Amino acid sequence: MSGGNNEVRAVEEFGARYAQLKAEIGKVIIGQEKVVEDVLIAIFSKGHCLLVGVPGLAKTLLVNTVGNALGLSFNRIQFTPDLMPSDIIGSEVLDQDRRFRFVKGPLFANIILADEINRTPPKTQAALLEAMQEKAVTAAGSTYKLPDPFFVLATQNPIEQEGTYPLPEAQLDRFMFNIWVDYPSFQEELAVVKSTTGGGSAQVQPVIDQEQILFYQGLVRRIPVPDNVLEYAVKLATRTRPGLSGTPQVVADHISWGAGPRASQYLVIGAKCHAMVRGKFSPDIADVQAVAEPILRHRLVRNYKAEAEGVTVERIIRELL
Repeated sequence: MSGGNNEVRAVEEFGARYAQLKAEIGKVIIGQEKVVEDVLIAIFSKGHCLLVGVPGLAKTLLVNTVGNALGLSFNRIQFTPDLMPSDIIGSEVLDQDRRFRFVKGPLFANIILADEINRTPPKTQAALLEAMQEKAVTAAGSTYKLPDPFFVLATQNPIEQEGTYPLPEAQLDRFMFNIWVDYPSFQEELAVVKSTTGGGSAQVQPVIDQEQILFYQGLVRRIPVPDNVLEYAVKLATRTRPGLSGTPQVVADHISWGAGPRASQYLVIGAKCHAMVRGKFSPDIADVQAVAEPILRHRLVRNYKAEAEGVTVERIIRELL
């Protein structure tokens, strides 16, 4: 029983620590509350994020601020058409003693901002995605473990598509969340301009350390899930697949490819973390629904009819929910 009590206490502590984190990040990041929440949920769920938004919406600042508040190391990699896998992984160099030694690349940090991931060729994209999956890199026949926790936040610019290499659906599936970063409201933009054109700048203090993050990541996995919530998450993922019995008409008409089993897993893990953030000890269906859009958004492939009729993925997901 004492073990259960400890878990309950840990969930309560997590809720308080999360509120502190949001407040600390809020010193620098004005608005974008849903984006910040989704990024933190992904980190505590051991997932990776794809941030899609036009330039100038503080995506880099957000990741840097989150890294500082979490007390984690942070590296930004600007993806360009001439970037090679060795530029991000690292390479072997000949030292003074004429021996080869491995020099680690920028991938060796807790939080990686992969800026404009669709600007780099598939070979370099594949090296990053392999590291995301395996939490390790291989160079010259040796395997090197990446730091724990390891979290990749990749950005994509949706408006400038010339000279880009869009990620294939199978690789997009590695990302837990696809987060749409929108323009701030008028009042938020007013506050941003006021705070960034003045003299001082807010300093973000670490709220949590590496050991606590790893503990809370383990706690998310141990949270119990009722059978009806588990069934709802799996049913939601399977209903996005055309050609199956019971597939809704909106999916049959507008989707050529649906979400795979990884979506079901992420719906359950994301719902657990979403519940913990709110101080609940077990997720309900509302928690699954709260994380469904960023999890399913990049896993549904629309057909020609959907594109011709202007039916968005978000609209299909909302109808499913």
